Amino acid sequence: MFKSRKNNDLYEGKNLITLTNPSSFISEEFRTLRTNIQFSMIDKELKTLMVTSSRQGEGKSTIAANLAIVFASQGKKVLLVDADMRNPSLHKLFKVENQLGLTKILTTKGSQLIHLVHQTRQENLSLLTSGALPPNPSELLASQRMAQFIALVKKEYDLIIFDLPPVNIVTDAQVMGNKADGTVFVIRKEVADLSDILKAKELLNLVQANVIGAIFNSKERIKGMNANYYSKEKELESIG
Repeated sequence: MFKSRKNNDLYEGKNLITLTNPSSFISEEFRTLRTNIQFSMIDKELKTLMVTSSRQGEGKSTIAANLAIVFASQGKKVLLVDADMRNPSLHKLFKVENQLGLTKILTTKGSQLIHLVHQTRQENLSLLTSGALPPNPSELLASQRMAQFIALVKKEYDLIIFDLPPVNIVTDAQVMGNKADGTVFVIRKEVADLSDILKAKELLNLVQANVIGAIFNSKERIKGMNANYYSKEKELESIG
């Protein structure tokens, strides 16, 4: 039903290592993360995945983009959605325009995904940018139109990955927490400490978000972290 708009000038950012260097060690780590995510949801359907963090600058957008790439490389039809309508960055990673996107769908009746989705150079991966910055992101995410949008894209894609703002800064991730089948939490030691992580965990628990794991975006582990959290020990130059 939906077709994707080709962008002949598309040039992937240097942080999309799973696309630019799929044989690298970090790319293999992302494929391991993909497997961990799939096994964590082995008894449940995984159609929508939310990626967030406790604070800004932990690399959630970079992680979301690379996860989307490795899922698409597996043959799944994937839609990556920039739902960080306060500080969007996925359009920068994929080097595409951001005039129109999710905001347009949620604020304009009759908006069609066919005109808004970018086809990336990764086969099976489409990108929906955030679009213009709205005055009320959390209200848009909680709206009936957002629920309708999610229901619609779940019919058209095998997996939808949402990049959300940090949990401790605004309520957007909490609003989306119980809408997503699973939540992946990104941690960067240089940015967040244990108190930040525990606060975010509490906020996500309040809305019964299904946190299926955490990605540790650093070479070191945080003392006190639960051992069943999986990690990506090689640090990326991260966005988000």
